[in-house]
Amino acid sequence: MKVVLFCGGQGTRLRDYSETIPKPMVNVGFRPILWNIMKYYAHFGHNDFILALGYKADVIKNYFISYNETLSNDFVYSEGGKQIELLNSDIADWKITFVDTGIQSNIGMRLMRLREYLEGEEMFLANYADGLTDMHLPNMIEHFVQKPDKVASFMTYQPTASFHVVQAEDNGDVSAIQPISYANLWLNTGYFIFRKNIFDYIKYGEELVVEPFHRLIEKKLLVTYHHTGFWQQMDTFRDKMILDELQDKGNPPWQVWG
Repeated sequence: MKVVLFCGGQGTRLRDYSETIPKPMVNVGFRPILWNIMKYYAHFGHNDFILALGYKADVIKNYFISYNETLSNDFVYSEGGKQIELLNSDIADWKITFVDTGIQSNIGMRLMRLREYLEGEEMFLANYADGLTDMHLPNMIEHFVQKPDKVASFMTYQPTASFHVVQAEDNGDVSAIQPISYANLWLNTGYFIFRKNIFDYIKYGEELVVEPFHRLIEKKLLVTYHHTGFWQQMDTFRDKMILDELQDKGNPPWQVWG
């Protein structure tokens, strides 16, 4: 299956980290979070990528055009650097299609602009390109395949934060308070699977998980896949610090490729 990665947002909440690097290109370890997500999909055999570009698209293009395999692979260095023999490779079997989907486009519009590149695909994968997980992807795909009437599926994750959820009346009287872990709340993680007829439910200018998803809900065509393992988004600088700390400890959970 092809993998659509939404890489065009401005990542405004990470601006404190950098004004010049788009969020998908912020490093986690030696490589950008985008690379980590692509490596995840490639590990499960999905290595045909379509990058929906927008903000600072040139940074993403230049990264791959000048890709340095030696940063994350073993190699033999000889003749003062004139000869470099790679002992293994990251991306030799990757196919990457770069598509400009507009600076101001939302996710729904970006997906619509990729429609021609998905011709012939009965199903395809998609991702916000800002979160890492250890989910066993084949299980999610099988869960969706067994529901042939559904149009879309997305991975959900139960928040583990320590704050409390409060229910209150209009006059301010509190009717309930409980830890968020007890509230049966699940987050959209941005790991999607779509059937080709998803485009029948999106109109120009609509945000993917708003109007289109509500149409699917009304027709009972949307399903979720609960994941209880590891997932961490990188939406803020604090999120990046969490991922960096896990990387520095060694064997970060999202590196399912070993």
